[in-house]
Amino acid sequence: MTPTTPSTPSTPSATDAECVALTRNLRRRGTLVLSVFAVIWAFAGASGLASSGAALAVEIVAVPLTAVAIVLAYRKGAAPSPRMVSLPENWARAVGIVNVVEVAAVFAVIAASNASDHPEFIPAAIALVVGVHFFPLARYYDQWQYKGTAVALSVVAVVGFVLIAAGLSAEGVRAVVGLASAVVLWVSAYHVAVKG
Repeated sequence: MTPTTPSTPSTPSATDAECVALTRNLRRRGTLVLSVFAVIWAFAGASGLASSGAALAVEIVAVPLTAVAIVLAYRKGAAPSPRMVSLPENWARAVGIVNVVEVAAVFAVIAASNASDHPEFIPAAIALVVGVHFFPLARYYDQWQYKGTAVALSVVAVVGFVLIAAGLSAEGVRAVVGLASAVVLWVSAYHVAVKG
């Protein structure tokens, strides 16, 4: 739980019980946030589908998928995480800064896309911002699987930009980017909930 360097051994700053509790709380919080944003992306993606029946089906499936991930993370009988987190110094402050920068960047890409009369870029640009913000979070939360989340969301963003260049409609791009981003976040949420 304490900061370490390759040349110095870890010196515990809290009891094992506190480390277990912090690790469990971070895992639960991560699952909750990932799941909630997955369902938001799913609804955004569904809004781009041509078929209202398909959109409704996505929305109906999205809610229980999210609920199950959260239940898995918060269940009383959940096994403890296989390893304790090793958080860098001032990790909470750093996470706050990363999240503030992410939110500012999301608003900036929305404003820039609308100002340039290219709102079709918004889903892919947001996916890229969200993806990139997972790189520092992987370190600050000591959740290295977030690097996979970062890479996968960045790939989804690139695919979105390619589809725009290929002439796919704004609705089609929103459906692809939204649904793919939702899947990435759900996979991450389930991994954190089950594996820690």
